Amino acid sequence: MKSFGDMIKQAQKMQKQMAELQEKLADARFEATAGGGLVRAVVDGRRMLKELTLSPEALKDADATMLEDLALTAVGEAQRAADAHMQETLGKLTGGMNLPF
Repeated sequence: MKSFGDMIKQAQKMQKQMAELQEKLADARFEATAGGGLVRAVVDGRRMLKELTLSPEALKDADATMLEDLALTAVGEAQRAADAHMQETLGKLTGGMNLPF
């Protein structure tokens, strides 16, 4: 059985690795589209919107409500992709433990 000091060192090591990994993941980009590609959203690993692109085709109908819905859908999907990637990557580091981060 490991001593308490060894467990603390292991926890500190894991904490440092998680911080490094989170920083690296923050630079990652996650993309999603909606409306068959009419709207494209790109978020970073922190789920912050970095790009929102509207196709010229989307602007032909000038339906603001539809464009708003498509934009929300694309951003939401990109954010879910970022979350899933973060959970998967951090899960590998933590051995599957659900830690609050």
